[in-house]
Formats: sequence, C-alpha cells, structure tokens
Amino acid sequence: MEIGKIQKLQVVKKTDFGVYLGTNEEKVLLPKNQVPESTEMGDTIEVFICRDSEDRLIATTEKPVAQVGETAYIRVKEITKFGAFLDWGLGKNLFLPYKEQTTDIKEGDMVLVGIYTDKSDRLCATMKVYNYLLCTSTYEEDDIVKGVVYNFNPQYGAFVAVNNKYHGLIQMKELTSKVYVGMEVEARVKSVRTDGKLDLALRKKAYLQIDDDARKIIEYMEKNNGEIGYTDKARPEIIKKDFGMSKNEFKRAIGRLLKERRVIIKENSINLIK
Repeated sequence: MEIGKIQKLQVVKKTDFGVYLGTNEEKVLLPKNQVPESTEMGDTIEVFICRDSEDRLIATTEKPVAQVGETAYIRVKEITKFGAFLDWGLGKNLFLPYKEQTTDIKEGDMVLVGIYTDKSDRLCATMKVYNYLLCTSTYEEDDIVKGVVYNFNPQYGAFVAVNNKYHGLIQMKELTSKVYVGMEVEARVKSVRTDGKLDLALRKKAYLQIDDDARKIIEYMEKNNGEIGYTDKARPEIIKKDFGMSKNEFKRAIGRLLKERRVIIKENSINLIK
C-alpha cells in the first residue's frame, strides 16, 4: 500500500461507513459514498491512497492528475502564509510549500510541479521539477512539441518540460522572444542528445523561417512610414530588439526582399519600394 499511488486493493472488511481495503494487517478505509454498488468481500477496487483533512490515511476512487514521482501542470487554488494549495482533482488540495516555489505565483496561475511525500509522509508539490523529468521521449529532429518553461538561466537558456515530463532546453541563441517560468511554448526539436534530452528552437528551420522573417520586416516598415532607420550592418542588439532575429537571419530576410525588389537599401536606411 503506497501513499500517493493509484493501486488495486482487496476488500477485507465491510462496515456501515465504508469498506476496508488491503490486508488484515494493513488496511485503509474507502468511505461509503465511494464504494461501488454490489461490492462484496474479496472484491478488488482501484483507488488512490492519500490523507484526509485530519491527516488520516484514506482511499478514494477519485483520480488526481498525477501521482507521486510524476509531474503535472495545475492551477493555483489558494495562497496562504504557509504556501500555496493546488487543485489537482481531489477534494483535498495539494500543498506547495514556499520553499519549493521557484518564482512568485498567485491564485489562478498554472504551475508545473512534481509530486512527492515529505518527511511526515504527507503529499506535497515542488516547482523544482528537474529530477522528475524523463529522457525517454520518442521525438525526433524537426518534430514540433509543446511544453512549459520551468526554469530560466541566462547562462544556458530556458529549461522546458516537454509534454510536462521530458527534458528540453532552448539555448539563449534560440530565444527569439521573451519567455518566463510557467509559460507554455511550442518549439521545434533541433536535436536529440545522446542522453535523450531535447535541444529546442522557437524558430523554424532557416529555409522555412525566412518567409516569416521577411513578412515581419514588411509589416514593421508599413507601420513606420515604409522605412527601417538603419541597414543590415546595424548592431545585432538593435536588430534583436526590433525583430527578435539574429543579424544573420535579418540579412537573409532582407536579401530575399531585395531579390523580390520589394525594398531598397540606402546609405542609412532600408526603404519599401512603392
């Protein structure tokens, strides 16, 4: 019998207030309102083991969104002076202690957490999910995936839980827009490392991305009197700020527009051809 796990247990005792599951030596109560009709001694029932409001071990036929050792992306139900409580599909909310929070959160936020039992054998959540993630995905290069940013390090980039359970990383050079912890992202698998972790990119492959970049540049110019106030020789940080592109990506897109005779490069600007 494991707390925080879904398991099949046998009925060993019937009472007016429910049935006891497990063995004669180790049993847990399943309350009457959750006992399936026509349940008899010896029947097997699938239940989740947790604690009730008085901290007593209890069984429930309700299923949470995740079990101990797994991760889940769930909503913050309440903030208290002790920590946060999360709505994970049971009558009793899941506790997220302050010391297990990696960023400020508020009621209504969605957070990615791992499920564990603390020293008192109580079910808790943590936003420190690195050790809960797996390296066993079947994704391949160029697959499009979805995930949640669970950590950001300016030295490495954005750490992403792909499908909420696999290791992923968007390196700093691939971050073409601002991300934050808790943000859902869609990305392309740039490569699969030998250890199974995924390197991700927010942008498409160069030959596909160039059309989007050229369109973005045209839209920018149309909103700014048909002009960009610098050329493709501008500093990379200026280009990054205005377009979310690297200098090479910007130059490739401008090259496409020049070839299509949609822009002209002057001494200190790039202008639309009317």
